Parts: sequence; C-alpha cells; structure tokens
Amino acid sequence: MTNTDSSLSASTHPSDWDAATYDRIADPMTRWGMAVLERLQLAGNECVLDAGCGSGRVTEALCRRLPSGRVIALDRSAAMVTEAQGRLSPFAERVTMVRADLAKPLPLRPVDAIFSTATFHWIHDHEALFAHLADVLRPGGQLVAQCGGAGNIARVHAAAKAAGVDLDPTHFATPADTEQRLKAAGFGAVRCWLQPEPTALAPGEPFETYLRTVCLRPHLEQLQPRDHQAFLREVMRRLGEPMVDYVRLNIDARRA
Repeated sequence: MTNTDSSLSASTHPSDWDAATYDRIADPMTRWGMAVLERLQLAGNECVLDAGCGSGRVTEALCRRLPSGRVIALDRSAAMVTEAQGRLSPFAERVTMVRADLAKPLPLRPVDAIFSTATFHWIHDHEALFAHLADVLRPGGQLVAQCGGAGNIARVHAAAKAAGVDLDPTHFATPADTEQRLKAAGFGAVRCWLQPEPTALAPGEPFETYLRTVCLRPHLEQLQPRDHQAFLREVMRRLGEPMVDYVRLNIDARRA
C-alpha cells in the first residue's frame, strides 16, 4: 500500500479525530455512503479518488467494486489515514493512501472518477474545493458525493449555542449554490438535491459519545477538558430525544 503525505501546515489537526471511535460509531455515515456509492458508474478498472475516506468503511466497498482498478484514499486527518490503512490492508496492492487537504491543490495525477461522503461540509471554501477536484478529474469523469446540506444538524448547533458555545465550523450549502459553484469550476450535467435523514441514536452514553466524536468535536475544542462532560450533558438535556437532525446534500456532476 502506497502512502503519500503532502505538506500540511501542521503534522496533525490541532485536535485530530478519534478515528477508532469514529469507525465504531459511524453506522449512519456508512449507510448513507453505501447508497451514494451505488450512484457511481464503474466498469471495475478505473482509478477513483475517495475524497475524504475517513476510517475507510465505505472505501472498502469501493475497492470491491474495482477488482482491476485503483483507489486513492485521501483524508486530511492523520488518525483517519492510519485507521483506513489498517482496514484497507487486504487491498494494499490497489490502494494509495494520501494525506492532503481538499481546500488546497491536490498532489495527484488525473483520476477517472471522484467519490466523497460526509466530507465537503468541513471545507468552507467550496469554490476552491470544486476547482481542485476538477483539476484532478479527467474530462467526462464523474463526481458523486454527499455531505451535510442546508439545515443540517440545526437543532444540535442551537442546543450547543444555548449551552454556551456559539460555533458553526461547517459549511452547509444549498443545492442552488452548489450547482452554481460546480458549473463555475468546469463541471457539467450537474444535479444537486437535499435529503433529510433524521437519525435516532441510543440514549445515554452512546449518544454522548456520538456527539463528542462527530457533531460537537470542534465545540469541545473551545472548552477546557474539565468542562466537556457538563457541556455535553447540557446539550443532550436541551435536545431531549437522542435524535440528530441530519440533512444531506447530494451531488452528481461530470467534468466538462
């Protein structure tokens, strides 16, 4: 398995993901990712970029769809890249691991298709994001993606604000804005739409772990560690039922 680590401003994110816990609790993201993967049209011999591979759960399924192809599994998080490398070891001869930032030009040769789930909303500059993706996608190549869209986890962010941390570290775009940005970056046959996915989780500790690991990780960075649990418990109290109000933004496009 080949590894590439492009130069980043720091060796890890100031507070990197707990990749092992994420891998254990990422059933919602995996379920959506598998459905998105079905939209990717593959013959089986292509080179496909997984732009934001995370811990590799959906990337593993992508590898199985490319028996004579290649996968470039890219993530910004050093912890996620390490976790994914272990999961994808059975496909080592066909996988290249890349640690890089999608907000910057990508250190890649052109690929036949780009696949991504649960990633683009972590990048604020979508104009730059789509331009960088277009730069490494062959003409006619397919982009199939899903991320958080307009209205995503609004209840969770409102509860966090009421509990004392007013922060929105993500970019939840509308379909119309996304279509415009994709076309400006050189994509055609663009189709974007929102998909509500309210997701019930197990109450108590599982819900707290999910919020800590996924939804509220950037919020917790604003607090002292001794205040984390009290903040999480207050958010949970304000939310009431253990439900995350997910709204997914789906993207289908082709490089013009």
